[in-house]
Amino acid sequence: MTPAAPHIPVLLDEVIAALRPEPGAVIVDATFGAGGYTRRLLDQGALVHAFDRDPDAIAAGSGWSEAQASPPRLVLHPRRFSEMVAALAEAGLSQVDGVVMDIGVSSMQLDQAERGFAFSMDGPLDMRMSQQGESAADFLNTAAEGTIADVLYHYGEERQSRRVARAIVAARPLESTGQLAQVVRKALGYRAGAPKDPATRSFQAIRIHVNAELDELNAALAAAEQVLRPGGRLAVVSFHSLEDRIVKQFLRDASGSLANASRHLPQAAPAQAPTFEQVAKALRPGEAELARNPRARSATLRAAVRTAAPFRERRAA
Repeated sequence: MTPAAPHIPVLLDEVIAALRPEPGAVIVDATFGAGGYTRRLLDQGALVHAFDRDPDAIAAGSGWSEAQASPPRLVLHPRRFSEMVAALAEAGLSQVDGVVMDIGVSSMQLDQAERGFAFSMDGPLDMRMSQQGESAADFLNTAAEGTIADVLYHYGEERQSRRVARAIVAARPLESTGQLAQVVRKALGYRAGAPKDPATRSFQAIRIHVNAELDELNAALAAAEQVLRPGGRLAVVSFHSLEDRIVKQFLRDASGSLANASRHLPQAAPAQAPTFEQVAKALRPGEAELARNPRARSATLRAAVRTAAPFRERRAA
């Protein structure tokens, strides 16, 4: 018997409406997490290929009855979602009917102090989704001050990134989330009771850097374009402006809807046939969902349908 998901999936009804799963459809849940989207997709008869680089998420999903069936209706891939093309090919699939992504850190990860993602609970300064490679502590305790400042500015949109980076270097070695939060607060003159903790921006930036999250998102969107069949559906939920900007720009490019340099000029023909058609405006949670799940407040859902045009080859950066 599959256990109930311990956390509330964001915009669940809207995501399922965007994907329109039918019995027998093959759907990629690119960010399995606690399995909230996957649970609903399975209940509607879909076969799900679920990705997660977090071994804890994969271990939890492996106990689901659908993963143990023969043949399985839930296939778990302990890999980054940017690797979905290769992983699906290894599973004998070249095209799928839908892809859903829920970008960023999961509630499970935030709620475990030992994972070091949040400063609401003191824990080791880790932040690694895969539990492998360079940790947040490794980065902060060895990187040059200028490198840290650049990460805080670009990924956390921290205006006083140089001041914070200087304070971090002066306080090294840092070992816990509580230590880091206090260093950032002191550098920015935070007062208890202020509406927003300034450490939020720095934690976001460091987490994004440690996990290469924006590079992963760009690669995963390109992979989804490659594996979706004509008529296949893409649904992406993002939680902050950097992520949403990438998704929005990707869909604009893919749908051939880039703005003209001047509104007085005729619409320029796209350089390549559009690979996606955007199906609706961006959706955000309603008041009822926010009352149930305050963490949904910053969520944005964008959805599109794959056309029959060949996927666009990406040039190496």
